[in-house]
Amino acid sequence: MGQRLRILLLLLGLCGCSFPHPAAVGFINQTRHGDANLSVIWRTAQKSISRQIDLNPLQQALGAPSHILPGDTRALSVMPHQLVVAPRGDVASAVLFTATGETRSDPTGLIACPLPCNVRYAAAYSFFENPRTNYASSWEFNGDNFSVILQYEFENQILSTLGYDMQWR
Repeated sequence: MGQRLRILLLLLGLCGCSFPHPAAVGFINQTRHGDANLSVIWRTAQKSISRQIDLNPLQQALGAPSHILPGDTRALSVMPHQLVVAPRGDVASAVLFTATGETRSDPTGLIACPLPCNVRYAAAYSFFENPRTNYASSWEFNGDNFSVILQYEFENQILSTLGYDMQWR
């Protein structure tokens, strides 16, 4: 009886042990587009990074010279791991004008970009530690702009995974 009890306890102990598994591949899709559409945009971002990397598009807007690197083929193997992709309500034009002096009609196409963003308002932004990409909801069905905006943010997710400096992306 004692032998069987020890075996049972050992088996129960082994069943309770688990090895850490990487987060499941895929999206936590809160968009009105299917996962297949997000996957196509992700693959486009992978291919773009595998050909060429622009590390400072935000800094270039301020007059800095471009910092372009050759592509990194490792991008082709980077997959999203429970990447949240979600819309956020556009900031109202009156709020935008009060904060920045910029005049835009509603919907503005911009959302507040929380720290550590380099800008106060953007069409979209990403966080990397707990992977998340948010975008202004007005872009979701605005021609092909949704794909363009998400491709840029997915490129950011890939570059971050590969260890690139994201300060000016």
